[in-house]
Amino acid sequence: MEPTFYDAVKALAPNAEFQIIDNSTLNWLIANGDTQPTDSQITTKLDELKTAYNNKKYQRDRANAYDLIQNQLDQLYWDKKNGTNKWVEAIDKVKSDNPKP
Repeated sequence: MEPTFYDAVKALAPNAEFQIIDNSTLNWLIANGDTQPTDSQITTKLDELKTAYNNKKYQRDRANAYDLIQNQLDQLYWDKKNGTNKWVEAIDKVKSDNPKP
């Protein structure tokens, strides 16, 4: 799930208790030792989190493209039994269809 304003605040002040109103107004309840982040710090952190999230899109795409592990194990079994390479070919296809940036 794409990072939100909440995620940015939580990353900056992990021990704090707060409310977020309308996805942009921070209502600080209890600091619990954390300093309340500025709007600028929250915006910067949110941008960092979104960049990290977007840089891992290929991982999410690959996870969706891989066959179920039970099917992969069955394919490995039959490859070993028949001297074929279908599992490796299937994994290579997923990786080539969803390359690392």
